Amino acid sequence: MKIRKELPEIFEDFAEARRNSFIAAKKLKDENIPLVGVFCTYMPQELPLAMGASVVSLCSMSDETIAEAEKELPRNLCPLIKSSYGFAKTDKCPFFYFSDLVVGETTCDGKKKMYEYLSEFKPVHVMELPNSQSEEGLKLWKKEVIKFKEVLEKQFETTISDENIKKAIKLKNEERKALKAFYGLGKLDPPAILGQDMFKVLYGTTFKFDKAEVPKEIYALSEKIKGEYELEKKYEKKPRILITGCPIGGATEKVIKAIEDNGAHVVAFENCTGAKAIDELVDENNPDIYDAIARKYLNIGCSCMTPNPNRTDLLNRMIDEYKVDAVVDVVLQACHTYSVETLQIKRFVNNTKKIPYISIETDYSTADIGQLNTRMAAFIEML
Repeated sequence: MKIRKELPEIFEDFAEARRNSFIAAKKLKDENIPLVGVFCTYMPQELPLAMGASVVSLCSMSDETIAEAEKELPRNLCPLIKSSYGFAKTDKCPFFYFSDLVVGETTCDGKKKMYEYLSEFKPVHVMELPNSQSEEGLKLWKKEVIKFKEVLEKQFETTISDENIKKAIKLKNEERKALKAFYGLGKLDPPAILGQDMFKVLYGTTFKFDKAEVPKEIYALSEKIKGEYELEKKYEKKPRILITGCPIGGATEKVIKAIEDNGAHVVAFENCTGAKAIDELVDENNPDIYDAIARKYLNIGCSCMTPNPNRTDLLNRMIDEYKVDAVVDVVLQACHTYSVETLQIKRFVNNTKKIPYISIETDYSTADIGQLNTRMAAFIEML
């Protein structure tokens, strides 16, 4: 196999995807291609893709604009919410600036109220997410999916055909399959890839606009990594860590670094940036495309759901498949649902899976890096 680039260089390409897509977003606007900005993995991307729009994750994982947000929002609020609002308010997020529509969801009370302020200076549509993954919840969510389609049609003066939605479902499923194959490399022992590099790819992919090209890139990268792994085992055996909890990215990558700098490998990400959003496909054989989309997205095991068995089901499977030695639960400060759910996850990991568990509360600052390293070193030493 001819290798054009060294692997670390490829990982940096994905790490730079967010910055590079700033320019791509401007180009899309110049070409009059609609841009839909999203905050959460519950938003069904197939619908805007079916009308020819591009979908982009909005800036929300840095403390750069939190001070500005705190002039209007409470200080004791989740940093993700403050960061989201701060980037939007200051116009420091090109994606928000270029977005024709911002789509929110009722995953938490803080977000719901923040979206009210966002709507004062940007078109915002909020999808009403049910509190449970029940049949009644599914009925509500299916209605919200159909309503979202109608909002898009009205906002952009277009018609979204069922045929185009089916094509978009297939497109997103191909992306999910490629990403599952990629993060599945974490099952190898010793690992073929550092958790820090795996995360660069998973996070960077959310900022790539050409969804048809993403699977090709990811499959090629996976084959390259497997090919090099067969020739040489780069990394020695170390304790294998799974990360769960709140969405991470940007500043919170410090947790991955703290784990790997102190003697362990991060081999799996169960949270939103990892398997949680990608694990299940939309059923392409379901004749009711809106039911198929609603079921896939509602099945995401977020802590905003009551009860939330899908999170422990996915954790159960991943702990076994990835031969996990311990679980690190990352919780953003003031994220109440994930914070309250730590007890349930600790009981599951300790009592059912019989492996160690630690909960880390953090924010987007660098102030706790020393403490993070101290705690991770002690935790990993115990393993």
